[in-house]
Amino acid sequence: MKAVRIHLHGGPHVLSIDEMDQPELKKGDIKIKVKAAALNHLDIFVREGIPGISLPLVMGSDAAGEIVECANDVTAFSPGDHIVIMPFNINTDDPLFKENKENLSRNYQIRGEHCDGVQAEYVVVSQDFVMKKAECINWQEAAAFPLVALTAYHMLVTKVALKAGQWILIHGASSGVGSAAIQIAKTLGANVIASTSSPEKVDLAQKLGADHVINYKEVSTGKTARDVSDGGVDVVFEHTGEQTWKESLRALRIGGKIVTCGATSGYNIQLDLRALFSKQQQFIGSTMGTRSDMLAVNKL
Repeated sequence: MKAVRIHLHGGPHVLSIDEMDQPELKKGDIKIKVKAAALNHLDIFVREGIPGISLPLVMGSDAAGEIVECANDVTAFSPGDHIVIMPFNINTDDPLFKENKENLSRNYQIRGEHCDGVQAEYVVVSQDFVMKKAECINWQEAAAFPLVALTAYHMLVTKVALKAGQWILIHGASSGVGSAAIQIAKTLGANVIASTSSPEKVDLAQKLGADHVINYKEVSTGKTARDVSDGGVDVVFEHTGEQTWKESLRALRIGGKIVTCGATSGYNIQLDLRALFSKQQQFIGSTMGTRSDMLAVNKL
């Protein structure tokens, strides 16, 4: 079979279409013929070089496809089923898996980063980490949503317990995780302020359900968000880092929360501890999510 693999880090030129043996089934496994695989910003970071990655590595965290073979002990799925692959893997004997906290485990692996990914003609995955594809979405849509939707759901539901009626500021509205966050936040009944950088992206955020969209190239995100939310938002959804950090602090109300999963624009931020404790604010880190998060967002 063919697979997209890297043997060294660098620009797009390091991507190699390699001929590889098809993976073999083990206990509890299913073999999937991949119909579509997605590209996340994580794939670019991995390709350019993240410390500790073992090479060569098959790229990609997200894919959807059709089951072609199942191990003898697989009962929940059958050949011919259309499925979506969860973008992570962990041994189900891990105590944190049993506690539904698997993304806190040192054994938690993101596909295409800590282990071979899914940009291949065939992939073998444990039956515990696949889901039935919804009939209302096509292969490309099914492949596109898992990693970003899982990340956004874990941030909004598990980490900050966003509630109906609360105000939230979501940066990077047209990004994968940002567009997922808008839709999940609206499903939860929150008032969504989204921030983005062009008229086209403003239109997209509005179509996704944002109540108010800020073009940060035209106005101050933090001040506008404070004005719109009448004194500050309850939650800031962060994933860009340096570029937006000051505006995030400016937008946040007393007792508010910033939840972050990334630093695409840089990771060196400034923080005045006096403001943190006097305003009783919370800054919360988040990475990926759990199997139960994934199943819940798949239903959405």
